[in-house]
Amino acid sequence: MRTIGMKEIEDIALGAALLGAGGGGDPYVGKLVAMGAVQECGPVTLLDPDEVADDALVIPIAMMGAPTVLGEKAIGGQEYKTLYDMVSQFYGKKIDAFMPIEAGGVNSMLPIAAAARLGLPLVDVDGMGRAFPELQMVTFTIGGMSATPMALTDEKGNSVIFNTVTNKWTEELARAVTMSCGGSVSVSLYPMSGAQMKQYGVKGIVTRSQKLGEAIRTVKDCGEKRPEDHFLDFSGGYKLFKGKIADVLRETRGAFNFGKVVLEGIAEDKGRSAFVEFQNENLTATVEGEIVATTPDLICLVDVETFTPVTTDALKYGKRVLVVGLPCYPLWRTEAGLALVGPRYFGVDTDYIPLEARCRGGKSHV
Repeated sequence: MRTIGMKEIEDIALGAALLGAGGGGDPYVGKLVAMGAVQECGPVTLLDPDEVADDALVIPIAMMGAPTVLGEKAIGGQEYKTLYDMVSQFYGKKIDAFMPIEAGGVNSMLPIAAAARLGLPLVDVDGMGRAFPELQMVTFTIGGMSATPMALTDEKGNSVIFNTVTNKWTEELARAVTMSCGGSVSVSLYPMSGAQMKQYGVKGIVTRSQKLGEAIRTVKDCGEKRPEDHFLDFSGGYKLFKGKIADVLRETRGAFNFGKVVLEGIAEDKGRSAFVEFQNENLTATVEGEIVATTPDLICLVDVETFTPVTTDALKYGKRVLVVGLPCYPLWRTEAGLALVGPRYFGVDTDYIPLEARCRGGKSHV
């Protein structure tokens, strides 16, 4: 057990943006929401999963929709209390703790804000170990858990609670409502017991995000080691490409950000080209016509100087980035995991090959 204050939020937002693999929302927006709540209501207690009772009611809190929309359509502030009341009334009991459903600049921050405003603890666990675009893409689905009852509300006060036959149906229906509400909403989903959370959750995600964020913030303090090598060492990343953004093709469709970023090589990659395709999160990285990484492994773009993560909604012409691959949570590499989040689910005509194998076993340039 420990507390999350202003300093911790800075690092968690930065590290979670890296684990968001391009998605999960703008860390600056998420950070402001969480800091505002902690400043007004005080720090948040962070619990280790093993500190939560097996019969406790634990609720993930998240934003659903296109991350680009959130910059123009802010969170109103009453959404957390609305979600708490809807779920609590459904079960006829109080909620014991909140948790994030994924890692990302916004969706790692909203549960902190909710916990601060409602005086509840936050659990150091999530359902992805990264970010994915669709709500059924969580470890809890692999464990046979239902996403419903799922509560949804917008900043105007419209609210609905879903009870669906499958988690894919939850995604379809909730996405339609999200579109009607302007492209982004606040949700609580996968209500679970403490025992279920311990069995299927990705433990330590908040702590990992904080450590990554702190390491990125202090990356230049690495002594004689090159900052790039230091970044790859502490992140466990594989260098895929270094380039300048030459073009960004992006559209918002069905409450998702779809697109492709085209890169012209710089430094050791000068004269080569690459592109990364995304649906909220980065899905594939291709260098000189060869796929070098695919979902569910993490494909992250970071600034070549500061190693600050660059999300898909912040891609701009001329920006110089390093494309880095990070191995995913092991459960995603199982048959059940790949059926949910493998490349073929997203229409990519290739079998999943682990990042380590595609990179031929080394962290050096492909």
